[in-house]
Amino acid sequence: MLRIIVPTLDGSTISSHFGRAPYFAVVDLDENGNIIKIDKLQNRSDHFGGSEKPKDVLLTLNPTALIVQQIGPGALEAFERAGVTVFRTDTLTIEEVIKDYRDDKLEKLTEGCFHSKQEAHHGCSHSSNGEGRS
Repeated sequence: MLRIIVPTLDGSTISSHFGRAPYFAVVDLDENGNIIKIDKLQNRSDHFGGSEKPKDVLLTLNPTALIVQQIGPGALEAFERAGVTVFRTDTLTIEEVIKDYRDDKLEKLTEGCFHSKQEAHHGCSHSSNGEGRS
């Protein structure tokens, strides 16, 4: 079984940034890439009044992969150290993300997004080659 985690706004629409996503979709796939189940996990991390970092909570779920639009360098490094592959997506729904994952259309993310808590997430690097969206 494969377990994919995707930050979402509502459980099905992709959130633009990992740590500040209100929810995470936890998608379990069988060995053929078929969806077994999708659970919606509320983000109760320090970004939302909790005491833990989102990465620490999600690593306890033993994910195979994380699929994001953007993620900070610290979280990216933590997932990489744990053996979790982090992929980048531009899609907007869980269904599209899982289809792209199954079709091997996602690129591995190798660079995180640098910003302060007060800054918007615009200008973050979106791809492994360091190019950003305009």
